Order: sequence, then structure tokens, then C-alpha cells
Amino acid sequence: MTRSVIYFLLIPFFAALLGCGNKTTVQYLNSPALEKLNFPFSEAVRVNDMLYLSGQIGNVPGQKKLVEGGIEAETRQTLENIKSTLQRYGSDMDGVVKCTIFLADIAEWPRMNEVYKTYFKSHYPARSAVAGSGLALSARVEIECIAVIKNAAR
Repeated sequence: MTRSVIYFLLIPFFAALLGCGNKTTVQYLNSPALEKLNFPFSEAVRVNDMLYLSGQIGNVPGQKKLVEGGIEAETRQTLENIKSTLQRYGSDMDGVVKCTIFLADIAEWPRMNEVYKTYFKSHYPARSAVAGSGLALSARVEIECIAVIKNAAR
């Protein structure tokens, strides 16, 4: 057999080894409650076995109204909203690998952080934080996450 024929026959082997040819699947996900609110974004996007959540705030589920009680209450509700979204699409808080936190006032960081760390039992995800003004509904905190989907079909 000539060398060029051998190389040609090995192409599919190396393509499979390197993951070439794997099909990327993308799903744009919205719960019925979010669809009713008619927001111009997806609640989550699934790419293969990864889940990318849009930023969540401490709103009462299905309503354009924040919970009362300040940064601690908003952080708790934000994380409960994230937890519900993750469960709806096949993950949980242990599957979270990255969070980005937006705070209306960076001085509220310690109080937000006390609530945040109670939601992660086996590990803390990678995390970034920024302070800015103008969060939706005048929220004090917004958190977006990336998570691994548990038991994803391969």
C-alpha cells in the first residue's frame, strides 16, 4: 500500500480522535412563565451538555417585581431562581462552573457573598464580579451562570 493511501485511510481515525465531526447542538430554552413576560432573550441556552443561563435577578417568579428585603433577600431569590432554572433543564447548583455577579453597589459585596456561599456545598464555581448601575427593575444584584448538564446523553 502506498504511503498516501495509508494517510487517507487514517484521516477518519484521527478526526474521530480529535473530536472532529461531532455535531454541536444548540437549544434556546424558555419556561412558559418567562415566555408570558415577553423578554427579548432566552432564559437559558443549551450547547451540547453545557447550560448558559441569562442573568437572573431577585424577582418573584413569573412577575416583574423584586422581592423586598434588600441585598440579602434579593440575592437569596436570585439564587433560588437560578436553582429552579438549572433543575428545569437538567442541572443543579453542583453543576455550576462559572458565575458572573453584577452589583448595583460594590459596598454590598460582603452581605451578598454571605448568602451566595450558602448555595454551594461541594465547591465554589469560578467567579467574576462587576459593579454597575441600571440593573433591570432597579435590582441590587444580578447573577449569570454556566453549568454542566447532569447525565447528558452523549
